[in-house]
Amino acid sequence: MANDLLQGKHALLTGAGGGIGLATATAFVQQGARCSIVDMHAAPSEGVAALIDQYPDAVQYIRADITHMADIDALVATAISRFGQIDVLFNNAGIAIFEKLLESTEAAYDKLFSVNVKGLFFVMQKVLQHMVDAGVKGSVINLSSQAGRRGEALVAHYCATKAAVISYTQSAALAMAPHGIRVNAIAPGVIDTPMWQHVDAMFAKLEGLAIGEKKIAVGKAVPLGRFGYPEEVADAAVFLASELSRYITAQTLNVDGGNVMS
Repeated sequence: MANDLLQGKHALLTGAGGGIGLATATAFVQQGARCSIVDMHAAPSEGVAALIDQYPDAVQYIRADITHMADIDALVATAISRFGQIDVLFNNAGIAIFEKLLESTEAAYDKLFSVNVKGLFFVMQKVLQHMVDAGVKGSVINLSSQAGRRGEALVAHYCATKAAVISYTQSAALAMAPHGIRVNAIAPGVIDTPMWQHVDAMFAKLEGLAIGEKKIAVGKAVPLGRFGYPEEVADAAVFLASELSRYITAQTLNVDGGNVMS
């Protein structure tokens, strides 16, 4: 892959303190982008801090909670004040909660939809309004999941939120097409990130498994025979953020080793 696909672009990335988000920020800056990295912690993670040290003129950290509208307004304004117009949004912030269907709580429902749907939508809306006002023919990439393609017994609400991401991506793409703004999504499969330690522990608790047992089984079940890596999702994000995908919009790209065929 060329190393200047995003030269001069400003990318805003939410939920980018680690995992897929941090891998994507790293790939973006290596491709010439300036990156505004958003996460909810007061201080940047070690990975983000290291990236800032390496690229001090191209990376900034913004603390924000995307469930709060005032924070969304502030994070967009802060990003623009440092690096100018936003050309790319990597809309990645999200959470997962595991509960048996008949034991699922209203609190879990509210939290999941607040972050994964409400937060994602209003970050997208705010950035899209900026792009329209500034005449930016930008690219928005929303993070869905293979869970948005099908139901799962222990994560019903999570699956529903990720299905909503796909739907909002399609609607936004149609609304923004007249402005030359592309809106797509990525649906990762099982990706080897620190979050999977939590996922594996939840499956162990709810299914009576040993720690690590679920992860091994899930990896073997992937047609390509393994978990994906955050960098492999980041490569797809670089493609969707760049001019290589200039005639692609309203699509959800599966990066899942063959788990979902569409």
